[in-house]
Amino acid sequence: MASPIRKRYLEKGIEVLLFGAASVSILTTVGIISVLFFETFDFFKEVSIFDFLFDTQWTPLFVDKHFGIMSLVSGTFLIAIIAMAVAVPLGLTSAIYLNEYASEKLRSTVKPILEILAGIPTVVYGYFALLFVTPLLKKFMPELGAFNALGPGIVMGIMILPMVSSLSEDAMRAVPQSLREGAYAFGATKFQVATTVVVPAALSGIMSSFILGISRAIGETMIVSIAAGQMPRLTLDPTVPISTITAYIVQVSMGDTPAGSIEYKTIFAAGTTLFIFTLALNIISYYLKERFREEYN
Repeated sequence: MASPIRKRYLEKGIEVLLFGAASVSILTTVGIISVLFFETFDFFKEVSIFDFLFDTQWTPLFVDKHFGIMSLVSGTFLIAIIAMAVAVPLGLTSAIYLNEYASEKLRSTVKPILEILAGIPTVVYGYFALLFVTPLLKKFMPELGAFNALGPGIVMGIMILPMVSSLSEDAMRAVPQSLREGAYAFGATKFQVATTVVVPAALSGIMSSFILGISRAIGETMIVSIAAGQMPRLTLDPTVPISTITAYIVQVSMGDTPAGSIEYKTIFAAGTTLFIFTLALNIISYYLKERFREEYN
């Protein structure tokens, strides 16, 4: 039997090991933020922050250089809006069906199948958008080009559908059964219970899933790199080629841009912009998640 002193040292060793494991993620985050901050600071020594925020062109790789990040931001949010227009209604309705209408056996079968979509590599989604969805859309929209925002936006919505559906369904499942029974006692139908009782009661969790879906869409790289066209422009027209922040970062990182040049530093300025957007969305999602837990715990 181990002595008390040995147990104490063993516990201390385990504590140090766990602390070191936890510190890895913190130090990694600090390192990423530090690199982004210092490289972005160097970038703004050469480029006016006013031009960065308000110029309408993004051409840092051209002879006539412009650094208007709004061209990339508009493309990023255009893709995200299209994706959420697909994922939100399909995800919410599938969550309502699985939670309120499907039998437990059907739910245990369908939900894992739906979540398989999350395991498909994004590069496969990219070529699916380019070689299947866009040609299909061109049959209804002949003026649609080979590269556009609509096709990859729809496919991205399909990609994040499992996230929205699964998290929304989990939020609905956490709603107390007594609320449903009370509504049924007043003569409500199953549809009325689902739409006027369960969904409002689970709204915090549902909204959290939507925000996480938006965050995932904003940070997606391969689908837009393959199928959107990599052409930065300030537009909300989904039928034309566009570029996103992540697609531009990939474009420069895999090219022949010399390290330390102003063109190279643009990827850090773009990355900082993306980091700020995703951080804000994650904070909002965390707030809604905590509020959801407080209401039903």
